[in-house]
Amino acid sequence: MRQPTFELADIVKQYKGDFLEKHKVSNHDLRTLGAIEKCRTAALCGHVDKCNNTSCGHVRISYNSCRNRHCPKCQGKNREHWVSDRQADLLPCTYYHLVFTMPSLLHAHCIAHPAAMYTILFSASKETVEAFGKDPKHLGAEMSMVSLLHTWGQNLSLHPHVHMIVPGGGFTPAGYWKNAKSEGKFLFPAKAMAIVYRAKFLQKLTAFLKANNQPPLANDLRQKLFQINWVVYAKTPFGGPEQVIEYIGRYSHKIAISNHRIKNVSDGKVTFQYKDYADQSITKRMTLDASEFLR
Repeated sequence: MRQPTFELADIVKQYKGDFLEKHKVSNHDLRTLGAIEKCRTAALCGHVDKCNNTSCGHVRISYNSCRNRHCPKCQGKNREHWVSDRQADLLPCTYYHLVFTMPSLLHAHCIAHPAAMYTILFSASKETVEAFGKDPKHLGAEMSMVSLLHTWGQNLSLHPHVHMIVPGGGFTPAGYWKNAKSEGKFLFPAKAMAIVYRAKFLQKLTAFLKANNQPPLANDLRQKLFQINWVVYAKTPFGGPEQVIEYIGRYSHKIAISNHRIKNVSDGKVTFQYKDYADQSITKRMTLDASEFLR
């Protein structure tokens, strides 16, 4: 793959000062920005490689990586190591991909209470799959899953959702493995899961708000939340174990944006590429002020 023309590190280096003047950030954010800016530069020191062949004697200076999980330059190698360690965890069965999303009507609560809201997202989606798995009409077995939280979309806007990788079966109370009844199409009916998921999510959110002396959901908001469709994607199964591992690795080590998606940086603005999944996954471009991009 060719080297990207623009890098996130360059944007941080050039516009971090303006960004910090406009926005209050945590110490963790500052450390992350600093790591990305210094990655593979002399600021992190490095080492010298020299060819021992007397007729060559080539010398190469390599600067150290920051190893920050948000850095576009570091996640590729981290993902490779993680994926290789996961090979032994796979079961010899079909795997399914589910996605549980949160309505945009609740985004304000995510900003105010991120840890609590994402915990509710994890537990409500997990309990939904477990409930369908234990139901003899659908499976009648104890299931397992891997859940991965994403809080942004391709256009860098807030879009909390959980990607879930689920084996197509589970263990019965007697301890025997039982395959799902879906015959290789979908694990469970998506519309039915969405209804159960919505009920579990709102029940947990109501309990959290009450326990923490927060204002309850307004009646009109609660009514809207029950009127709209809560999106649960139940995608077709993976092609095989290799595809499962590649997918989990890609999503478990996903960063906000790769350097290759950055198409132009000039005059205090950043243009980047994204897929618009609401418009048939068409590739589009968006331009933001550099400080807003960094935010």
